[in-house]
Amino acid sequence: MYEFDTIAAISTPMGEGAIAIVRLSGEEAFRIIDEIFVTPSSKKMKDVASHTIHYGHIVDPKTDKIIEEVMVSVMRGPKTFTREDVVEINCHGGLVSVNKLLQLVMSRGARLAEPGEFTKRAFLNGRIDLSQAEAVMDLIRAKTDRAMNVALGQMEGRLSKLIQKLRQEILETLAHVEVNIDYPEYDDVEEMTHQLLLEKSTYVKEELEKLLQTSQQGKILREGLSTVIIGRPNVGKSSLLNSLVHENKAIVTDIPGTTRDVIEEYVSVRGVPLRLVDTAGIRETEDIVERIGVERSREVLKKADLILLVLNNNDDLTMEDKQLFEAVKGMDVIVIVNKTDLPTKIDIGQVKELANHHTVISTSLKEEQGIDELEEAISSMFFQGDLEAGDMTYVSNSRHIGLITQAQQALEDAIVGMESGVPIDIVQIDLTRTWEILGEIIGDAVHESLIDQLFSQFCLGK
Repeated sequence: MYEFDTIAAISTPMGEGAIAIVRLSGEEAFRIIDEIFVTPSSKKMKDVASHTIHYGHIVDPKTDKIIEEVMVSVMRGPKTFTREDVVEINCHGGLVSVNKLLQLVMSRGARLAEPGEFTKRAFLNGRIDLSQAEAVMDLIRAKTDRAMNVALGQMEGRLSKLIQKLRQEILETLAHVEVNIDYPEYDDVEEMTHQLLLEKSTYVKEELEKLLQTSQQGKILREGLSTVIIGRPNVGKSSLLNSLVHENKAIVTDIPGTTRDVIEEYVSVRGVPLRLVDTAGIRETEDIVERIGVERSREVLKKADLILLVLNNNDDLTMEDKQLFEAVKGMDVIVIVNKTDLPTKIDIGQVKELANHHTVISTSLKEEQGIDELEEAISSMFFQGDLEAGDMTYVSNSRHIGLITQAQQALEDAIVGMESGVPIDIVQIDLTRTWEILGEIIGDAVHESLIDQLFSQFCLGK
């Protein structure tokens, strides 16, 4: 049983800015603001209309000293984010003023909110389900327009509605089975045959398969594509990073081994979020610092979703190049032949043979040539043009993907049982399990400790 006190937190990023917002939520929110807020008309916030904003000053009741000049927004539950009474105090941005204001509201009885507690209350009070609550954080963390659109769709309940629809289909089927078992003498109730049960189970399974087909794209949009740039020293890896980021993030020189550590940067390529990693040139070296960088490069290589393997057009293929091709076997790779502004010495035929089925792109990063082709290759490798379909439901959360996979397996067990002639009352155990697993996605059947763990990942004030 949850008991809600009144919570408060700074809901804007810390630091200097035009404004900062202190948010309160709970049944004591109006009492607290009325004790510290004075308007020119002496109005009390408990008496004003909901969803209005008011000008005045924050005053310390103990000293009658003006603390801040503010605008106060008043919103009465249940038509608020938390479904509780909510007050938002808009003050001047700055560390001292906003912290002083927060301390004052806490001294009047508010408690400092835990990370994600406002959103947690929205969930516990029934305004949103668990998948929608998780989408709030996805929206905050979105790095691209595409990621934002997926998060918005989930926040608006697109995934929730589909899951609820499938659960209802299963529930009606289970109820039908129960009626057949408990009241076999009823002639006006359609008999739940193995064939009818198989049809309904197959329909739900196919819908879950459609969801899982979007999971790779959805997860990439949510978490970003771990993209590692590898190659021998001085082939243009740092230049490639700078070209994709459109900024000089990495030092570029003609001296081999300039990059001695892993450099990481986030970048959006055609709406695909990349966690772009520039590595130290992989080679044998006596330099102890460079050797550490090479070892780190090998480590990040193992965790990569995409490899950009850079070669030098102005140099022959070396044994080190061939070893790199061997190291990335079985991974998603785009081969980049750089420095095409210089005379060609590399054997392109051999490169294509080593690349096997992987895409080969020619670039001159110095002349800014080939970047468009590379970006298109990255986008088309992971997104086949259907991402823009506005009516599609994407599943991007690892927890959701895992649960849908479990539900699909439970349904598969049920279908195998039906096809083998297992009695319907035994098959219904797997169907019930499927219904329960899907309920965990939207929070209908989820442990309190999981709820606490999920919301602890949110930022303070959300």
